Amino acid sequence: MRNKKLYKVTFLHLGKCYELYAHHVASSGLWGFTEVGDLVFEPSGEGLVVDPTEERLREEFKDTRVLHLPMQSVVRIEEVERKGALAIHDASDGQKVTPFPMPPRNR
Repeated sequence: MRNKKLYKVTFLHLGKCYELYAHHVASSGLWGFTEVGDLVFEPSGEGLVVDPTEERLREEFKDTRVLHLPMQSVVRIEEVERKGALAIHDASDGQKVTPFPMPPRNR
């Protein structure tokens, strides 16, 4: 049986840069959005090493079936062989990525 494709999706959200892994990435039925589904997290409850970033993301997206990300917030989508560490960091942490201009956030 052929293995499912695995994608690393990097996107901007509220001044942070998120890196998630998913098995499904496609154009969304919502105009101007990218659909990201079947998010991949390590099995919980193993009691081995706990990654606080992964736990935070698992909690944030626990009830999420599909993310519909605005196309301008997607920085990069990579098809990868295996899952790496998940990440959340400030969008301005010395990266050489200039985000597409987004409307200002309401504070």
